[in-house]
Formats: sequence, C-alpha cells, structure tokens
Amino acid sequence: MIRSYLAILRPVQWLKNLMLFFPPFLGGHLLQPGLAGKGVLPFGAFCMVSSAGYLLNDILDRDRDANHPKKRERPIPAGAVSIRAAAMTALLLLTAGLLTANGVSPRFFWLLAGYTVLSTAYSTALKSVPVVDLFCIAAGFILRLQAGGEVFQVVITPWLFLSVFLLAVFLSAGKRLCEYRLLGSDAGEHRKSLAMYPSGFLDGTMYLTGAAVLVTYIMYTLTRTGLLYTVPICVFGLLRYIFRVQSGKSGDPTESLVSDRQLFMVGLSWTLMVAWSIYW
Repeated sequence: MIRSYLAILRPVQWLKNLMLFFPPFLGGHLLQPGLAGKGVLPFGAFCMVSSAGYLLNDILDRDRDANHPKKRERPIPAGAVSIRAAAMTALLLLTAGLLTANGVSPRFFWLLAGYTVLSTAYSTALKSVPVVDLFCIAAGFILRLQAGGEVFQVVITPWLFLSVFLLAVFLSAGKRLCEYRLLGSDAGEHRKSLAMYPSGFLDGTMYLTGAAVLVTYIMYTLTRTGLLYTVPICVFGLLRYIFRVQSGKSGDPTESLVSDRQLFMVGLSWTLMVAWSIYW
C-alpha cells in the first residue's frame, strides 16, 4: 500500500524541480553560506504541487491508461489506489504546497499558483491541443526557472531563458514522438493530440529546437568565462537523446536521465565542468 501511494507521487519526476537551483548554481552563488538551505522549502513546495498535478492527470486519464501498454501498471488505473484516496491526497498536497509557498515570498507564491493553473489546464484540456501541449510543458520549466531566480534573487539572463525554453520543447517533442511510435495506430485513443500531428512534424520539431538549443546555449556560454568548453558535452547529450528516441526507447527526460548511462554521465560531467569553471 505504501509503495503504491509513493508511486502515484512520481518522485522521480521531482528531478525537474531541481531547475529551481539553476539560477544560483550558474550565477556562482550556490556555495554562499545558508543559500542552498534557502531552497529546501521552495523545492518541497514545487514537489508537492507537481505531484498533485500528476495525481489529477492520472485520475482523469485512468480509463485510457488502463489500456496503455505501460501506464496500465500505474496504481490508479491498476486499482491499487482508489479515486477518492488519490483525490484527497492531491488536495492535501496542493494545499500544503501553496501554504509553504506563501511563507517563502508573495512572488514565489504567485509563480507556483501560476504553475498550478497551467498544470490543471493542461490535464483537463490543453494536452489534447497539438503544439499547445508542447508549449505547456515548456512553460512549466520556465516557471520553475523564474521561481528559482525569485527565491535566490538571481536575474535570469535572456540566453539562459531561451536555452531552457527551447530545451524543454525539444525534450517534449521527443517524448511525444516516442509515445506515437509505441502506440502506433492507437495513439489517438490514448492522447488526442498525437492523432493530429502530421507525419514528420514531431521529428522536425525535435531537430529544429535541438539546433536552436545549441545556438542559444553557445551564446550563453560566451557570456560566462570557461563555460564554452561544456558545449561538446551538450552536443553529445542532444545527439544521444535523439539517438535514444529514434531507436524506440523511452523519450521521457527524467527516465532517460536515470536509466541511460551515457545521458547520466553527460549530466554529471556537465555539472562538474560548470562547477569547476564557476567555483574554482
């Protein structure tokens, strides 16, 4: 039972909320005394609210997920967790997350409230609208980035903003492409937007945004001493993700990061190189 309740929270997806720490990490402020601890409550608030959003999505999609080759194993469609229990858990998490955010700062509260509205709109309607669904996911990452800037009082530069946004669209397109290929002719029954995407559109979107990410990231590194040498690692990471998607493996960003050794090493190497360039 405990395992099922933990699974519905999707803790592996909390890795996305580490985006909150990007502004101080890249800004060279993360090692200031007490600064890292300052992000504990905001990180917890985002984890609670994002898990509430996942629960809402699973409740609404329970019938479709029950016929999905992978999602049918989730606790809600599998019947391990009741709809009532899932709804109550989501409400408690949402309330606790927003109350925690209110204690951080008014602007952080409104950023998290905006994320809540976006997540709810996505789960109830927008995920069925082609292209809009990709932008909704990207907007979630941007809200995390802006929230991190607010918590640590770090200005988000234009090139960093563009890099994160384009990377989010790139990863979202790859994830949708994997779903489309996994489900085949039944894709539209599980996610309406998949049936509306023209053939080759998601491939083209992934390649287009991948190239744009590389350009914007290079421009960002040119404004920071030493970061230019992380570009080859990023090129390898982008190509590895494309290779993974085109090979028919999972395109979920967090799942890919934790299950693909090469992508995990890319993430670790990039973090260490950035830390060395900025802090040492």
